Amino acid sequence: MTTDKFEIWDVHTHLSGVPGDTPEARLGKLLEYADRLGIARLCVFMGMSWSEDPSPEVMRRDNDDVLRALRRFPDRAFGFVYLNPKHTQASLDELNRCVRDGPMVGVKLWVAQHCNEPTLDPIVARATKLKVPVLQHCWQKITGNLPGESVPKDVAELAVRHPDATIICAHTGGNWERGIRTIRPYPRVYAELCGSDPTAGFTEMAVRELGAQRVLYGSDAGGRSFASQLAKVLGADIPDAAKRLLLAGNLKRILEPILREKGIYL
Repeated sequence: MTTDKFEIWDVHTHLSGVPGDTPEARLGKLLEYADRLGIARLCVFMGMSWSEDPSPEVMRRDNDDVLRALRRFPDRAFGFVYLNPKHTQASLDELNRCVRDGPMVGVKLWVAQHCNEPTLDPIVARATKLKVPVLQHCWQKITGNLPGESVPKDVAELAVRHPDATIICAHTGGNWERGIRTIRPYPRVYAELCGSDPTAGFTEMAVRELGAQRVLYGSDAGGRSFASQLAKVLGADIPDAAKRLLLAGNLKRILEPILREKGIYL
């Protein structure tokens, strides 16, 4: 199936794992690959190199990498600010710098701390006030998680404390059957499809259990290929109307409030 009849926005990409000596070069390479598949917009976060537990200084450096890349391609990419809840005040300062006072439109949280910890509460509350989504890495590994790595029940606990927050459960928890059922009761928590092999039934189950309005396409490029992750949606046995929501419609709806605040109208 070709992508010609679908608008595609990718909610999950990185500057790491991509050739290039500068942030601008790496985002340029990502967009070169994206253009082959008709992907119109990328959401990008984290810097040229990853840190699982970044200090405030490393957080700022990583976000500066993304800001540089965004300045080069303002019409093709959106940025999410990378934060570490262990450094709550520094994270709030970065959230203000990059989102309130800068061009970024979301929050990215990874594995420094479980997302059900109370240190996240001021960050999620501030993100909600700014009308931006929180994209939380979530994975349940049979080989054992990293010390601060969240699982679906952690996302559920966060959603209970912040019912008005828009939370994106990245990777749908890795173990997607469990992840889908765990987040199902929380209408503002979205399943995001990226980061695993394109297993038959994943997307169909997410749409069936959550509704097409709560599922998002993402790739995890450059850690994963755009093509393998698009296959989860394009090859799914769901109507084209649902595919349009997964590939762009839902993300556009989520981002519309913050984009409007920044004078960007879709």
